[in-house]
Amino acid sequence: MEYNRAKAVAYAHEWALGRNPLYFNFDGMGGDCTNYVSQCIFAACGVMNYTCDTGWYYRSPNDRAAAWSGVEYLHRFLTRNKGAGPYGSELPLGYAEIGDIIQLNYEGDGKYDHSLFIVELQPKLLVCHHSSQNYDSRAFDTYEYAKARLIHIAGIN
Repeated sequence: MEYNRAKAVAYAHEWALGRNPLYFNFDGMGGDCTNYVSQCIFAACGVMNYTCDTGWYYRSPNDRAAAWSGVEYLHRFLTRNKGAGPYGSELPLGYAEIGDIIQLNYEGDGKYDHSLFIVELQPKLLVCHHSSQNYDSRAFDTYEYAKARLIHIAGIN
């Protein structure tokens, strides 16, 4: 199945500055960035993976996969998924496409802290995200970070 990048970007813009009431707001529990990115991906694919412990799904705040709202868990799920749902790979930033994800490491400690959703490539790379400040179409080159990694969504199983 093909990943509908245009649908993902439309969803990202629709909810960048607000919260979809169908999903819990995780701002008070470590941040809402990866929950928001997962929502964008789901809008494009419509397939969740209900595998216990290693899947990617959301039913409620208390019934969700760690990968739905956790930065490192989402990376692990997308880059290792062989079952239902989206899958991808870590690539250099130069391979970015709209609908892909960038994750940031702020401290240089190897732990990635934040997930961003790519909505535009030209004339410059623009992202949307949720955090204490929400952004719709912020220029990626305005972020300060130690490391960044791209997760390219390759398709949907």
